[in-house]
Amino acid sequence: MAVLLTGKPVADALSADTRTRAEALLSKGVQPRLVLLRCGDNEADGAYIRGAVKRAALCGVAAELRTLPADASADVVAAAIDAVNRDPAVHGCLLLRPLPPHLRGEESDLCARLAPDKDVDGMTPESAAAVFTGQGRGFAPCTAEACMALLRHYGIAPCGRHAVVIGRSPVVGRPVSMLLLRENATVTVCHTATRNLAAHTLNADIIIASAGKPEMITADMVAERSILIDVGINTVNGRLCGDASAEACQKAAAYTPVPGGVGALTTAVLLMHTVQAAMRAQKE
Repeated sequence: MAVLLTGKPVADALSADTRTRAEALLSKGVQPRLVLLRCGDNEADGAYIRGAVKRAALCGVAAELRTLPADASADVVAAAIDAVNRDPAVHGCLLLRPLPPHLRGEESDLCARLAPDKDVDGMTPESAAAVFTGQGRGFAPCTAEACMALLRHYGIAPCGRHAVVIGRSPVVGRPVSMLLLRENATVTVCHTATRNLAAHTLNADIIIASAGKPEMITADMVAERSILIDVGINTVNGRLCGDASAEACQKAAAYTPVPGGVGALTTAVLLMHTVQAAMRAQKE
């Protein structure tokens, strides 16, 4: 029977370690602080924010929500980011995306405006460079880092294993591929246009599914030895599901559920990065 790799115990372990580090900073008079910056009142953002604020309290991190009007101009958003950059009491900032439709063309420039030292979700070019080179001060995107944290927690070492990553987004697919390479995995990157995807996945020791296509990984595409990390969050007929079918999950050696898998870790990683950013700031 496949082993279930749930995210909650990983998130709790990360949060406990983060709180220990935060308390060490507090003893020196430093309060780790995270700013959540959003435009408008997106309902999906609201659920994420509530989870982040709740976990921040457990981790000893002060989380502050700054909400701009839904029709805020690019200049207004830029000014809000500049205020975060100038404030030494703020150690991390998350710009909630996607931005409203009228700002989509400005999103890359606005993300790049954030100071790399405060970019705790890997959205600036400097952070991307750090992930790809293994050098620099940037952080990996939280979802990509959450995949690696989950593997570490359950004692699954990527070294020497063949990892197949399905998806090439800058948020998950590309950065998690680089993180796996750092751990000496042999990495194949596939996507929705890959021909004969099963030929790749059947040879995989680790599959990370992040294409955003509901249940595209079927049982005939998974070897019984595989570890299946499902990053997909999809809604089908009002039901949440991942990129892997239930049959594929049961055939694998181990798998993450959706919901309750990688997604349960992202806020814990966000707060871990915030405290790490605060620690770095104290060393300067």
